[in-house]
Amino acid sequence: MPKLSVAVPHKLAEEEVVQRLQNRFDELKAEHGHQLQGFEGQWEGNRLSCTFSTLGINVRAEVTIEPSQVTIDTELPLMAMMFKGAIQQQIRNELDQVLA
Repeated sequence: MPKLSVAVPHKLAEEEVVQRLQNRFDELKAEHGHQLQGFEGQWEGNRLSCTFSTLGINVRAEVTIEPSQVTIDTELPLMAMMFKGAIQQQIRNELDQVLA
């Protein structure tokens, strides 16, 4: 599967970034839980591994918090490739808001 990677810089303490991302993931599950099936996420230090299904597409992603940036890496199913640019932009916009 083709890979998708988005990196967004930040100037926050890593612990603050972890807390903000944890809060936002909880909000997203509450807001969009009806569209996300089987959402599971596990934090290990500054890395979140998560899986979920939406619209029949299985998604697996890794979120890595580094001292100066947050990186999200995932693989896109071929059927989602036509939306790659829009998906990257949506992720970037979301991270920009969380890290502001």
